[in-house]
Amino acid sequence: MTTTTAPDLVMDYDDAVGRFDPALGLEVHVELNTASKMFCGCSTAFGAEPNTQVCPTCLGLPGSLPVVNAKAVESAIRIGLALNCSIASWCRFARKNYFYPDQPKNYQISQYDEPIAYDGWAEVEVPDDEGVLRTYRIEIERAHMEEDTGKSLHVGGATGRIHGADHSLLDYNRSGVPLIEIVTRPIEGAGKYAPAVARAYVAMLRDLLRGLGVSDVRMEQGSLRCDANVSLRPTPDAPLGTRTETKNVNSLRSVERAIR
Repeated sequence: MTTTTAPDLVMDYDDAVGRFDPALGLEVHVELNTASKMFCGCSTAFGAEPNTQVCPTCLGLPGSLPVVNAKAVESAIRIGLALNCSIASWCRFARKNYFYPDQPKNYQISQYDEPIAYDGWAEVEVPDDEGVLRTYRIEIERAHMEEDTGKSLHVGGATGRIHGADHSLLDYNRSGVPLIEIVTRPIEGAGKYAPAVARAYVAMLRDLLRGLGVSDVRMEQGSLRCDANVSLRPTPDAPLGTRTETKNVNSLRSVERAIR
């Protein structure tokens, strides 16, 4: 009988990138700086008293009907053009159904099969170990419109998380704020520089969006948040590995740390 041992399940970073090829995928959520929400006239101003900027539409009350924010559509088109995307001549919204208290309708209005912008690209430069700048092309799969969720506050625990909390509070002021979600295709070939490439890409987006005037991109307030996806495979020509996702990363340093 022949016995085998499982490979090491814990290894340091240098060993990991020496043995495996990383592939990245980044989903960046951007709150637009429109004066009103995506489908109603409620204010989007940050910092108001909880549940003071709500109406039957963003609370999902029976009989309320959404009306799309034209300024948000214009901002989405500007973002798409800046990212070298094709702009759809016709698009539509869908209901992304899920039950969670921060979404009072039990679904999120989003774009699914027909986003407003698609097939784009951007480039970032990252220095190698010798200080030479390498250029990485980031393929953009889509940039689509949707609405943000409300905010949960978990009270009574030591960490502010739901685990160990006595009860939770809900603030729906953010529910319905216009969002653009920018989704990359798999970013391959970065090797050990993958964390730096991820950081450079999000930093580039932050500067681009600020320059376009479509968002204040204040990551500490959640107006730009990143979901960082990474998978490992033994060789660059092997199928992509199991994907992990770190959600709602809200600083450049944390994006780099999440991928690392």
